[in-house]
Amino acid sequence: MWLPEMTVPATIPKPPKPAPSEDLRLHLESLAEELVSMQLLALPELNARYGSVGREKCLQDARHHLACLADALNAGDSALFASYIAWAKIELGNRGIPAEDLAIQLDLTRTLISGRLDGQLSVTAVEYINAALAGLPSFPGDLPSYLPPDSPHVLLANQYLESLLKGDRSTASRLILDAVQTGVTVKEIYLHVFQPTQYEVGRLWQINRISVAQEHYCTAATQLIMSQLYPQIFATQKGGGTMVATCVEGDLHEIGVRMVADFFELDGWHTFYLGASAPAQLVIDTVIQRRAQILGISATISSHLDAVGELIRKIRANPACWAVKILVGGHPFLVSPELWRKLGADGCARDAQEAITLANSLISEEGGK
Repeated sequence: MWLPEMTVPATIPKPPKPAPSEDLRLHLESLAEELVSMQLLALPELNARYGSVGREKCLQDARHHLACLADALNAGDSALFASYIAWAKIELGNRGIPAEDLAIQLDLTRTLISGRLDGQLSVTAVEYINAALAGLPSFPGDLPSYLPPDSPHVLLANQYLESLLKGDRSTASRLILDAVQTGVTVKEIYLHVFQPTQYEVGRLWQINRISVAQEHYCTAATQLIMSQLYPQIFATQKGGGTMVATCVEGDLHEIGVRMVADFFELDGWHTFYLGASAPAQLVIDTVIQRRAQILGISATISSHLDAVGELIRKIRANPACWAVKILVGGHPFLVSPELWRKLGADGCARDAQEAITLANSLISEEGGK
């Protein structure tokens, strides 16, 4: 949800512009078509095994591979591409596609890229592919559950997840409300029930145990049940801090940053949660109007990093936003712990509770200057 490491830079670095990878982005579709043609020549048995449906699936995978490679190049971090390939190995493997096929596709991608991209971009892209290929054999073929038996409130979390997977939102809601009534805190519900079950839902989809529809249902139901806890959340006595939280434009995965905003509310902050895919100007206007001390920005996948960097640059360029401290979060920052520095943010934290600790530290440091 949020990033590892709680480090506050002494000075705010000037965020660099993303590395150019537009050649790859602009020609992504034609490159994907060419890559699939090369793959079918290298593995003619794919036609017999999967037919036209298989070709379309190969094309879809090729688009994803190339897009994630472009994202990693823009961020200047090969770990982002390697992490995607590790994810793809599990996702494809649980759908009957062996790692050997993925390795062949990566090898063909390397050949294609080295012949089609120019200069240093080609060299760097090949380096990123080489790193992913080198790691592929050691990447796990499966993921452990996010609900290990010794985790706090694991019985409640399993009952909650089971109800959601059955499509029984009413029982899931009753489980949570009853737990709160018997003394489980809202923070405990968020950290030990909502967060791990959302991760587990994602894992179950990745290993082909549930459908996309079930995944969407579980997320929507959890968001609704979170709202049922708002009487307790918003009853918290407020201090003087103000926090704005948002997903960047194009990012529709809002539940993580919503949990972060709720934690700030529980901690006594005034929060203004802007939700999914908020336009940059809306975010800037809200920061100014609310005189926010903290802006929390979420990016779920690496393709959103450009939007994060652009929003931060616009915030830094606006004199009316000089005082706001920027925290960023999301999976790409977990993979690349120094990425927040490259984008010009003020810090990051592994989860909502650490985000509050870091925010309080930043505000306290600012007040002491």
